[in-house]
Amino acid sequence: MLNNKPAILAQNTLAQERKISLRWLVGLSSIPLFGIVAAFGIAPGIDTQRVPVHTVIENLDLPDPAQAAPDGAYWREEKIQRGDTIASLLERLDVSNEEIVDFLRSTKNTKGIRLLIPGRTVRAETAENGELLALRYNTGSDNMLRVDKKNGVFKASDQAVALEQRVLMKSGEIKSSLFAATDAAGIPDNIAVQLADVFSSDIDFHLDLRKGDHFTVVYEVFYNQGEPVKTGQVLAAEFSNQGRTYRAVYFQEHDGHGGYYTPDGKSLRKAFLRSPLEFSRITSGFTNARFHPVLQEWRAHRGIDYGAPIGAHVRATADATVEFVGKQGGYGNMIVLKHQGQFNTVYGHLSGFAKGLHSGSRVSQGDVIGFVGMTGLATGPHLHYEFKVAGVQRNPLSVALPSALPIAAQSFAEFSKQSKQMMTRLELLRNTNLAALD
Repeated sequence: MLNNKPAILAQNTLAQERKISLRWLVGLSSIPLFGIVAAFGIAPGIDTQRVPVHTVIENLDLPDPAQAAPDGAYWREEKIQRGDTIASLLERLDVSNEEIVDFLRSTKNTKGIRLLIPGRTVRAETAENGELLALRYNTGSDNMLRVDKKNGVFKASDQAVALEQRVLMKSGEIKSSLFAATDAAGIPDNIAVQLADVFSSDIDFHLDLRKGDHFTVVYEVFYNQGEPVKTGQVLAAEFSNQGRTYRAVYFQEHDGHGGYYTPDGKSLRKAFLRSPLEFSRITSGFTNARFHPVLQEWRAHRGIDYGAPIGAHVRATADATVEFVGKQGGYGNMIVLKHQGQFNTVYGHLSGFAKGLHSGSRVSQGDVIGFVGMTGLATGPHLHYEFKVAGVQRNPLSVALPSALPIAAQSFAEFSKQSKQMMTRLELLRNTNLAALD
């Protein structure tokens, strides 16, 4: 019984302090707080000096400390640091060495626990003796990895988590490249790629960026228990490039189809993407005379060569049917797509093709159809891209590209309301000082 005296004394002391606090609260209820005074109407002839004041005393039940931490078990949490291993993380969580060895042995085939993402939080329930009872870790998906100890054995499972959507707004200025600017502004790479895709029909991010160009972006981030889990959609964006400003708003129709539009409802999606690669550099342009590095002779180069690492994703620049997939002479591994009307696109020197791709396959704009390589007559890894109109090669960087359909008439009122809200957000961000980005 002696061991319970401190707890009993603590509860009695807290209860007395709580009663005193309640008396003060009641007594102070007629005093303005923080200089804020509320005015009330009072009937004439009432003596305000004789208003009765009553002291109210209320007994409050305090929680039993034993219920908060049964059997001396506690939940702890740690942020994953760069270079962390499972063992070092569990050690910081006060798990005993014996339990760490047992945990590693029991969960060696559990993939999620091996994906330690710096900055994320791991929570563990441990006993006073260092026994690990449970572990929770959100790996960045919609599921949480949970490990529980049952009958002395660790069991791992996935648990769906409730995600909270938040809308973030960021701005940046181009000093060297888009990714350098978004990194400096704390914008995730996934959002940077979406930003480039949104404006890819109007801005060539290989050639058109200039120092001093700036952008603002509104996007989704999903949280679980206050921790960011994943990024979502770019909801609105503005990009000023070489003195011209482009704006985009994301809108989803009732049938689930979504796309990006100008604030007045015109589609930003062209029938063709300007480039089949997300990010790369142009190593050889469209010209009537180029010295061929392999054949060692002057000849026309009726396409664009994009330098990129082997294996980089090659995208279909428009909705199409696959007309040819296979090897063809100096092109090496090649894909030819047939688009609506008189348009064809050609993709050469590929290292491989997307799984299941064959003649007659249907592909959508942006689908990955192959991977950068150096097959055929090539001195290094790159993509050779051609754009044909009625069978004649045209410069894909300068040819006029048709636009997609605008917002449907029946959806315009809803779109207009959403567009105004997003433009207000962009205006708010535009009027703030841009972060200094290198």
